[in-house]
Amino acid sequence: MKIVDVAEFYADQGGGVKTYINQKLAAGAERGHEVVIIAPGPQAGEQARHGGRIVWIPGPPMPFDPRYYVLWRQSEVHRALDAERPDLVEGSSPWSGGWFAARWRGDAPKAFIFHQDPVAVYPQTFVGGVLGPGRVDRLFAPYWSYLRRLSSRFDATVVSGQWLADKLGRFGLERPVAVPFGIDKAAWSPDHARGEVRARLAAACGVDPDAPLWVGVSRFHPEKRLGTLLDAFARASKARPMGFVLFGDGPLAGWLRRRAAKIPGLHLAGYTKDRRELATALASSDAFLHGSAAETYGLVVAEALCSGLPLVVPDVGGAADLAAPAWAETYPAGDARACAAAMGRLLARDPATLKRAVAGAAADRVGTMADHFDQLFALYERLAAERS
Repeated sequence: MKIVDVAEFYADQGGGVKTYINQKLAAGAERGHEVVIIAPGPQAGEQARHGGRIVWIPGPPMPFDPRYYVLWRQSEVHRALDAERPDLVEGSSPWSGGWFAARWRGDAPKAFIFHQDPVAVYPQTFVGGVLGPGRVDRLFAPYWSYLRRLSSRFDATVVSGQWLADKLGRFGLERPVAVPFGIDKAAWSPDHARGEVRARLAAACGVDPDAPLWVGVSRFHPEKRLGTLLDAFARASKARPMGFVLFGDGPLAGWLRRRAAKIPGLHLAGYTKDRRELATALASSDAFLHGSAAETYGLVVAEALCSGLPLVVPDVGGAADLAAPAWAETYPAGDARACAAAMGRLLARDPATLKRAVAGAAADRVGTMADHFDQLFALYERLAAERS
């Protein structure tokens, strides 16, 4: 089948959106599908890429980030869709790109791609603890109404986590379907554990190698709730010596460094591009500590599970989708006292039993990106069959 994605935020110098769409282009070609991306760029044109094609629609640079361009000509997008005659159309943005796809009058079924929850990222992070998650969502009723209007023009709303599909269903969005992301499971494994790496990480934390060693991986951004993790670790480490190695970087780096300097046992390891280094660090640690409740799918949590680590994660969001009592402890998002208690509960459990449960979860609950695209294209084939 031919799948055409109106991808408002695809750009040559883009980040996660570019990576995902390039994977989709290649995955489609491998499975006999033609994937075409309609995206804004500096000039009109067409390029073959990763087994598919990019159709560039000219637009001005975004004023706040010139790496990206503005998709502002609906008529050009519709002309491109008319020329392509797709079997299915994706709208990969809740903004103009989504509306341009929704308003196209062709016969093909349409899928609304929704891989974010802005209410969870900002309002829930900053005021959810005071007002409560339900009240915050109700305060943003106009936003949910906006999404309902947009999604009603599509045949399905595709998300990457069951928790988000359930949430969107409660707010009346059109046919939310979870198609979970996956990871490179071969790259994340307990087999990467190294005693010398564990000893080095423990030394960086100032603890003995046999002390419990926690690890975290995060962008240093408010939505990740890293202050909760630091406070929780400070509380938990008063009961027994332990270390916490936190990988990452971001706008809160300076603030975190100042906080970390006052907490014994905490080591900020910085950002690394070396995936093998990170995989070895995870596999050489004892447990994974996580703060974000806003991720649609917990990629780093999945990597931790496949590295052999039990989890302490919030009880909502993408991380919670990958947690179960057999291999994880959960806590109310943003509650440092509860997080510290969850850490204590995990350390009190039998390590051998946890290890077996984690191995089972890694095998059964975490898929690959090949699994993701198999499910995605199967969904699209069903939507096309329903329309025919």
